[in-house]
Amino acid sequence: MRVVVSGAAGSLAAALLRRLCADPGVARVTGIDRRPCSFGHPKLESRVADVAEPSAHAALRGADAVVHLAFELFRGRRPLRWMERANVEGGKRFLAAARGAGVPRIVHLSSAAVYGPGTDLVEGSPLAPLPRFHYARQKVAVERWIGRELPHAAVLRPTVILGPHALPLLRRLIASPFYVRLPDPQPRLQCVHEDDVAEAIVAALERGASGPFNLAAPGSFSLRELVRWHHPDAPGVPLGLFRSGVRLAWLATGWGGETGWIDGLDATVTLDCRRVEETLGWRPRFTEWREIVAATLSSSR
Repeated sequence: MRVVVSGAAGSLAAALLRRLCADPGVARVTGIDRRPCSFGHPKLESRVADVAEPSAHAALRGADAVVHLAFELFRGRRPLRWMERANVEGGKRFLAAARGAGVPRIVHLSSAAVYGPGTDLVEGSPLAPLPRFHYARQKVAVERWIGRELPHAAVLRPTVILGPHALPLLRRLIASPFYVRLPDPQPRLQCVHEDDVAEAIVAALERGASGPFNLAAPGSFSLRELVRWHHPDAPGVPLGLFRSGVRLAWLATGWGGETGWIDGLDATVTLDCRRVEETLGWRPRFTEWREIVAATLSSSR
């Protein structure tokens, strides 16, 4: 199988590329990103290109499968239009080019953020992203386009992805010496290890899966539990103060993005993963959230 991976310099790609290159059923992997890919392997060809541009689409000729990971979580200090072009327009162009090239198997990485708040959400639950969380709204836009134009594609909706290559913002949040103080009962959330997401992607490719699939490790935790697990005496700070601090950091440096993602901190988001278990035979190897967080905190990028 010849696989093309977009977003090949990103955090999840670090786990996926290793998994694909170690698979005897994969003959060749082409990684595409606007940045050079740091991972190297004899099976891997790395191309520096923008997925919205024809120079990236040439790699799709003769491919057996495409995994679309390329997506910007935050825009920093760039205009919102830049983010929309990168995520929505770029994604549509790249996936349409894959369809035009006759690629039979396509996997798109979406996010549990497309649902908004909810408990034990299933794949048929309404897509109601936080109104001010641009990343989630743009994920929904791409998903709806896929539903119309690429119904044979698989769409994976992982919860928070942690592990050795977790995003810097997530690392900072889980290593924080304080937690965001919220009223009881504490909102619940889940995580999933990057290696388990990579396994789900490979399972979807191998089985030619289609439609949406939730991905999460079993169990849930609160932000207070998360922080106090490794900082037992961590104090709580008001949500409004935390929001103001992140907003100031974004305005000054671009760090953390707009505060729209913070709107979800006071709401539970948990997933029902029976469909992926029954359809793809996927079960996470990392099942305990403390183990996943420990692997994230003990590693270095």
